[in-house]
Amino acid sequence: MCGIFMNPGRMMVGGMPITVVAGPLGNMAGRNVIDRTGLTGFWDFELTFAADAGRGQPPPGAPALPPPDPDAPSIFTALQEQLGLKLESTKAPLEVVVIDSVSEPVPD
Repeated sequence: MCGIFMNPGRMMVGGMPITVVAGPLGNMAGRNVIDRTGLTGFWDFELTFAADAGRGQPPPGAPALPPPDPDAPSIFTALQEQLGLKLESTKAPLEVVVIDSVSEPVPD
């Protein structure tokens, strides 16, 4: 497997650098995540954690989502217990893209 696959309460990573994993982790944690691990190379792992209560509905025709596991750890606890990584809150510079305006395309 190569890539990042996510389901409610589960993240599977195959052949990816930790710097790439920081983005999806930030989405799940509800904050920007900056990689300061110093880890290099490509990593394979599976992380299981408590699914977010606001996980939405599956697409039409897809099977229903399983109920959340009430005993599953939070994403923060799972990172520490399962991977030995820790998310620490801090302030840091962050690149952002600012869109000044948007307009309809003009036909040629």
